[in-house]
Amino acid sequence: MAQYQIFNGASPTTAKFVAVTTGTSIKTLLQVKPSATIAAKIIEWGFSCDAPSAAALAVVELIETDVAATVTAHVAAGIVKFDPAALIGGDPTTNLIQVGTTSTGYTSSGEGSITTSRLLDQRITTIPTTNGYEFKWAFPLGREPVLQVGLFARIRVHFSVATNAVCYMTVEV
Repeated sequence: MAQYQIFNGASPTTAKFVAVTTGTSIKTLLQVKPSATIAAKIIEWGFSCDAPSAAALAVVELIETDVAATVTAHVAAGIVKFDPAALIGGDPTTNLIQVGTTSTGYTSSGEGSITTSRLLDQRITTIPTTNGYEFKWAFPLGREPVLQVGLFARIRVHFSVATNAVCYMTVEV
């Protein structure tokens, strides 16, 4: 089993990582789809945002869904090889993590019509204008949610005031 960390944006090279606006309607910031034959464990996820222009009510959720959001497709360079097994394992997009506009990607332009979902974790908070918000959650060993074959894991947000956000998921496949 190899571990990969996936962020809601392209891998930074000569410039810094770019945060994405949350907007004020529900929006998938990151979507992950495992291999067509191998399930994935979500071992950790996290989210951070800057201070909004006005106090914001924020709902950040980690869900499993049966329908893909339309996203900007990730590429192999954006999937961080996180442990030794991943480093020696080659390109994860060939057989472990599917990439594409309806697979693993970020910044949705369309949420799709979900018919079945499973809420894996959620954070609801008020973010004041004086500071941002940050959390990371590592699931206890043996209690990591399994992302089923053919389904999608999403970090989805709903903010009352738009702000800039970065999120990630660490998966084991």
